[in-house]
Amino acid sequence: MAFEKAPTITKYQRHETDSGSPRVQIAVLTERINYLTEHFRTHAKDHHGRLGLLKMVGKRRRLLDYLKRENVDEYRQLVSELGLRH
Repeated sequence: MAFEKAPTITKYQRHETDSGSPRVQIAVLTERINYLTEHFRTHAKDHHGRLGLLKMVGKRRRLLDYLKRENVDEYRQLVSELGLRH
């Protein structure tokens, strides 16, 4: 991959060994989605990659819904940090 997950994980983790909380997963997915969005600007015919992108967007949406249900304050903070329009 052309981007590094480690800096994103360390930025959004709650404690030292946290690498799988919804907060971290959403941040990593957002980074990958942003990367792939740029990729499709130059590779418009990459339809298989586009399917993967759509799956990632759906997974991020489900994780955001879960986070909103469990902890609204953390949801709002994460959405503002990531610059999502929700």
